[in-house]
Amino acid sequence: MKKIILFLLFPLSVYSQTIDQSLDAAKRKIASRNFIEAKADLSKLVETNPKNKNAYTLRGRARMGLQDYYGAIGDFNFAIEIDSTLAEAFNFRGEAKINLGDDDGAITDLDKAIRFQSNYEEAYTNRGVAKYNSEDLQGAYFDFSKALELGQPNDDKYFNRGIVKSELGEFISAIDDYSKAIELDKTDANLFNYRGVAFYNTSNFDKAIADYDQAIKLDPKDPLKYENRALAKTAKEDLKGALEDYNKSLELDSQDSETYNLRGVLKHTMQDYDGAIVDYGKAIEVDASNPTYFDNRALSKTAKEDYAGAIDDYTSSIELYPTDSETYYQRALVKLTMNNNYDGCLDLKRAEELGSSEAKTAIKKNCK
Repeated sequence: MKKIILFLLFPLSVYSQTIDQSLDAAKRKIASRNFIEAKADLSKLVETNPKNKNAYTLRGRARMGLQDYYGAIGDFNFAIEIDSTLAEAFNFRGEAKINLGDDDGAITDLDKAIRFQSNYEEAYTNRGVAKYNSEDLQGAYFDFSKALELGQPNDDKYFNRGIVKSELGEFISAIDDYSKAIELDKTDANLFNYRGVAFYNTSNFDKAIADYDQAIKLDPKDPLKYENRALAKTAKEDLKGALEDYNKSLELDSQDSETYNLRGVLKHTMQDYDGAIVDYGKAIEVDASNPTYFDNRALSKTAKEDYAGAIDDYTSSIELYPTDSETYYQRALVKLTMNNNYDGCLDLKRAEELGSSEAKTAIKKNCK
């Protein structure tokens, strides 16, 4: 009888060891991004071990690597049915939901992951992302800080918190986080770019330009970095340098309406009104739903004394955004310049109704 018991125990031990080895092999494949093979191996394991929560969790991770987020959630559901306190499954299900845009559902899952494993660093990071997406900046700030407190610091953690600080207007503190991230990874162009933006927002334009220079050196094909540097150069009154950067940005992306608009603003400042009008026109070709582009083109047309064209643009702007007091006020000024006092005063009256104190003053002067 003892021999039979020993005989039964031996193969069970070997069988358990084989499952563990299979799971470890699958983890290695996932770590090396060999998701297809990992999924296939884990599917075989699940067929013979339908109650193995770890196999379902790992297969869910493999599916996530293949961007099959719905399939991944299905696997995590199975794992949670087997173990309703499995923090890892809740964490990864939350991450899958983030990728599907379900941030509220993700937060619910990540709350549970943290409840069942209070020191779960990755769950805090994922919840921070979901809260950031939900515009809960204070909550995201807390979670990213907690992730830094729990685990080893890395550039991504500091970068995440730096972004939140920037959006909260805490630019000096954000610069500190970006700098720590750069110390850990000096090859990431985006770190220099974001720190440059933070320096720009503290009016430290020289340091902003230095960061943009480094960002462009590391990634010379990103049009946004040239646009950012152009803004900093404009603030430094290096208008020629700014124009060169806008030109390069549009060379890399000829369909960015905002870059055309910004170059138009620069050309207007340089009194190149014809060039500004062309750029605003291109911005409108790309995005005819932005009233600012029509307002700006109207200003340049006014500078060229094309008053009829300016009125047309202000009218288009009002059609898109009929509650902007400034547009009514500016159109009124053009009409008054054309000696169209009646219509000009109607616009001033509407601007006053919408809250323009300038219009109120202009009415006393022009509309008797």
